[in-house]
Amino acid sequence: MIDLPDIDIDFADRTQILDYINGTPARLENGRKHNTGVHFTHIPTASDGITTIEHKQAEELGYFKLDLLNVNVYEGVSDETHLVELMTTEPRWNRLWEDREFCEKIIHISNYYDLVASMKPDSIPRMAMLLAVLRPGKKSLRNKTWKEVGETVWIKPAGFGSSYYFKKAHAVAYANLVVVHMNLLDSLN
Repeated sequence: MIDLPDIDIDFADRTQILDYINGTPARLENGRKHNTGVHFTHIPTASDGITTIEHKQAEELGYFKLDLLNVNVYEGVSDETHLVELMTTEPRWNRLWEDREFCEKIIHISNYYDLVASMKPDSIPRMAMLLAVLRPGKKSLRNKTWKEVGETVWIKPAGFGSSYYFKKAHAVAYANLVVVHMNLLDSLN
């Protein structure tokens, strides 16, 4: 099996890129169109415009897919300079566990206030680890010390299959988006 990278690219509106670059939507196991997956290289295509090969099988065969994600947080970002400012400003991490209402507005963690309040992430690496322990494959690490979490959180679970987990690159990217969202909401107050 070829180990292809799993690449997600965030957009405020993914249709803007799809208007310029032709791609073929990936197919799910149930035969429906993948919500975000697009192949930009030649791949067998059905009459409905979707690949004929289910996306996991396509990966095993060496077909490369990108996931183009709509992320509404970016609608509040005015330009690249603004985004860099939001990314590089240290957020007020303590708001996540001291202000439930604030935490419940934040992308990726809005439904996990109790865990956030318990673990108290205070940096991008720790937020990335928290985001990883939200996935079923690493839920056993919830409420462990940061040292304990850090020792195994990025190791692929044994018997991987139905036990979804986060790779470090995805978790760190999502953690950066949490920072952007926190700073964006803070700037509105």
